Amino acid sequence: MSDTETPAEQAAEPQADTPVAFTTAGTVSVEDLHEALMDVVDPELGIDVVNLGLIYGIHIDEDDVATVDMTLTSAACPLTDVIEDQAKTATDGLVKDLRINWVWMPPWGPDKITDEGRDQLRALGFNV
Repeated sequence: MSDTETPAEQAAEPQADTPVAFTTAGTVSVEDLHEALMDVVDPELGIDVVNLGLIYGIHIDEDDVATVDMTLTSAACPLTDVIEDQAKTATDGLVKDLRINWVWMPPWGPDKITDEGRDQLRALGFNV
């Protein structure tokens, strides 16, 4: 962080376990939204989308409308509606609206799973 950054730029600096790309302009913090998204669980794996590394970015505009850049473990996943519903429920009251921007580049890979996500998957019997 430099001395010439504005408070908004300082607030938008990525933390170790937050998405790489995010911005905020309204009254909701990206960190709060990021934490709320930990309640969104991939229905097939049983692990939250944050620790699976499926969140690529969070953008909150001045009207507290959030856009989440998210991917899935497979572009053929039929459960996008389930995940969108969970995300809207998890962020209800934090933002006025939540939009998910499904992105496929860069493709998701196991390297995106956090250490906590790996521990959770191992506890379920996965070898990661």
